[in-house]
Amino acid sequence: MKFFGKKFKCEQCKSEFSKQEDLISHARHDHHHDIVKCTECGMEFIHESDRLHHSRKEHEEKMARRSHKTEHKDNDNHSSPQDEVDKHTRNFSDNF
Repeated sequence: MKFFGKKFKCEQCKSEFSKQEDLISHARHDHHHDIVKCTECGMEFIHESDRLHHSRKEHEEKMARRSHKTEHKDNDNHSSPQDEVDKHTRNFSDNF
């Protein structure tokens, strides 16, 4: 069993690297591969699927807060004038 060693393999030439950064550099320079960056933290990936996996895993909490921010809006006693306009607009448009 191999616990220590090279974990990151190039899919094109089967070279192995101990760090992801080294694999990224290899792919960029040796294979002229386009690199995909995470829009949240700037981490680089060779494949879009790796970036998506990273985003779901590392930035899931932030995405969850975004999707739930409207659920707690009605619990806030300090509504802004725009909130009042939005509430009346929703009620008005629901009547049609």
